[in-house]
Amino acid sequence: MRTLVLGIGNVLLRDEGVGVHVVRALARDPEPPRFAVLEVGTAFLDALAAIEQAERIIIVDAMQGFEAPGTIYRVPFDECARREIVASMHGFDLSRVFYLAGRTSAPEVIVIGVEPALIDWGTELSPELLELVPTIMAIVSAEADRVPLPSPASSSGEGAGA
Repeated sequence: MRTLVLGIGNVLLRDEGVGVHVVRALARDPEPPRFAVLEVGTAFLDALAAIEQAERIIIVDAMQGFEAPGTIYRVPFDECARREIVASMHGFDLSRVFYLAGRTSAPEVIVIGVEPALIDWGTELSPELLELVPTIMAIVSAEADRVPLPSPASSSGEGAGA
């Protein structure tokens, strides 16, 4: 099974780029990860080829859950709020990228979201989130090691009909 970790966010807006900072740290880790990591930033369409190949996807991104800065969330992608318009802060809605990837079966997608402390011009994470990067890396690694449950479509033998 191939697991892909996508680092999402705008690194020019401090904590909005937390996903990118985490995958950069994973890529620098002296012990190579057991999963593929890809720095997406805001260029979702550049990730199409990797998304087509992945069986599981873990997205790391800033997430507003109205909790204390640094709160870490684990949310299935299909439970994340979606905008009704195509454009987003990241330039293109990720759910539409999954559609464009032309997959015949949906991968399991989990979002590891991090409540930002500071969204403002700058390229460094806030001290609160910078301190959490090793913890987030450990959470991503644990998630990658987790054995996923079969999806309802794959366990019933039926595909999602249109």
